[in-house]
Amino acid sequence: QVQLVESGGGLVQPGGSLRLSCAASGFTSAYYAIGWFRQAPGKEREGVSCFSSSDGATVYADSVKGRFTISRDNAKNTVYLQMDSLKPEDTAVYYCAVPWSLPVRPCFSRLYDYWGQGTQVTVSS
Repeated sequence: QVQLVESGGGLVQPGGSLRLSCAASGFTSAYYAIGWFRQAPGKEREGVSCFSSSDGATVYADSVKGRFTISRDNAKNTVYLQMDSLKPEDTAVYYCAVPWSLPVRPCFSRLYDYWGQGTQVTVSS
């Protein structure tokens, strides 16, 4: 059984930084395609950044390119999302998720099967 636990959210001022962590246990054949998603109030869940293949290739949403960085520590079974230059529009609940099989569309939320409970990120002065 796959279990994902996010941590690291909080309240930060615009321009600030946060690092989210996702500790994973239990794996699927496509675990390497783990990713980060977010959902703001009244909006659909969207992909933020994901690993798209077993060789470590990554994809990012246009809105976070150059500001967010996804990384992983395989020894700790943990995936990170470093978020810099945060904006108020980054406010959302952030989730990590794992697909059962490699998605044909990386970071398309409906193709991911296992989800963590989420961690709140609020960017406000």
